[in-house]
Amino acid sequence: MRTEQKTYRLALAGLMAALCYVGYAFLPALSASGTKIHFGNAFVVLAAYLLGGVYGGLSGAVGLSIADIAGGYAESAPRTFITKLVIGLVAGWIAHRIAHISEEHNSAYVTKWTAISAAAALGFNCIFEPILKYLWYTLLTPNGEKAAKAIASLMAITTYTTMINAVTNGIAAVLLYAAIRPALKKAGLFLPVPVGGQKSRKQ
Repeated sequence: MRTEQKTYRLALAGLMAALCYVGYAFLPALSASGTKIHFGNAFVVLAAYLLGGVYGGLSGAVGLSIADIAGGYAESAPRTFITKLVIGLVAGWIAHRIAHISEEHNSAYVTKWTAISAAAALGFNCIFEPILKYLWYTLLTPNGEKAAKAIASLMAITTYTTMINAVTNGIAAVLLYAAIRPALKKAGLFLPVPVGGQKSRKQ
């Protein structure tokens, strides 16, 4: 059964990577001040709910890095890999290490903690992504103009667009998980996410 579960997790991780790509490349999106509004991050967070932070983060990192490469933005793919991995790790850590959402809880509890974890992961990314870009263009591939734009985005209108992304993607992830969780349970396809033997509080 362990081999079957591992195979299922890998298959689901591949599916989530594909959905991250679709969420970025094909779902309706707008542009505002050079920042694209998309739903790729919603599937990164959803993957973290379903698979845990590591599998979920890697799914998003792979899927959205491929989207960058296919879209002609190969230069940004390494940074995308890092930021999406971090989104998954933060969302998964809160959802599973703290809240243990894959265990038996009522829907209100699950909704509360998925919302908290999405807000934390995507909110953190609003700060982490431009800081990473600034450090990237300061230390790894020096480019004064791009570094200045990156740090300015923490205070400029692009941050507003990033916040729209965070809010819309967070809501989408919570709603998708609320719909998918009972369906997977009914079909016998819902797997608890291992959290190192830690036990949750009784609800």
